[in-house]
Amino acid sequence: MFRRDLPGAERHSGGVYIRMDRRGRVAPGRDGSFLESVATWPDGVQPLGFWHDLPVAVLVEAEEQDWPSARQWLGELGESHFMLLSTALQVVTWQRDHRFCGRCASPTRRIAGEFAMHCDRCGQRSYPRISPCIITLVAHGEDLLLARSPRFPPGRYSTLAGFIEPGEAAEDAVRREVYEEVGLSVGRVAYFRSQSWPFPHSLMLGFFAEAASRRIRIDGVEIADAAWFTPRRLPQLPPAYSISRALIEAHLQGVRTG
Repeated sequence: MFRRDLPGAERHSGGVYIRMDRRGRVAPGRDGSFLESVATWPDGVQPLGFWHDLPVAVLVEAEEQDWPSARQWLGELGESHFMLLSTALQVVTWQRDHRFCGRCASPTRRIAGEFAMHCDRCGQRSYPRISPCIITLVAHGEDLLLARSPRFPPGRYSTLAGFIEPGEAAEDAVRREVYEEVGLSVGRVAYFRSQSWPFPHSLMLGFFAEAASRRIRIDGVEIADAAWFTPRRLPQLPPAYSISRALIEAHLQGVRTG
């Protein structure tokens, strides 16, 4: 279990750590996971908190390695490691992208005890970026609306998703994104749950939405195809660790239990 306690972890000089390369590929550890145990952390590590009461950190190595991708690890290890690896990936991305001040372009430095980069020249302080998104399972009775992005592996369909725009409520974003991507108006919108998504720094807010009709008109840009599926005949679904899959499974469970 991952516990968020950065000041506590910074008081230690060793424990377990995650090794990544600059592309976000993650090194295997000795126990079959991505964690490596050391008495003394190497230079350059960023503490994160505690993993099962052991201090845990992340280290980015300069050279590219032929290690498994983060998505591969998440598929193999499942939900128990998701929060830890998600945190590591997002902290590493933030540090890489905020080495210089966004206001005056001066170099920044890390602040002890919190995830913050400080500019001594102008006083600007930057924190890890989090981009709020909605992700929505649209249903019409028992049937599910699933769609394909051009970036998906062949045959995979998933729920609809999109970024929340400035000044926009999450529920309004659901209605806008569904209409923009597949041309549907929706009635009732209900919140499900959230998930941090580290590709690269999204916070996914999950919703169920009821379609007012079944007539689809895809945008042809973000969506390559969309279709209605019955619970008894489904396409290839998103990975089990994703909130998209959780939305689909929750709907299917609701259909089974009536």
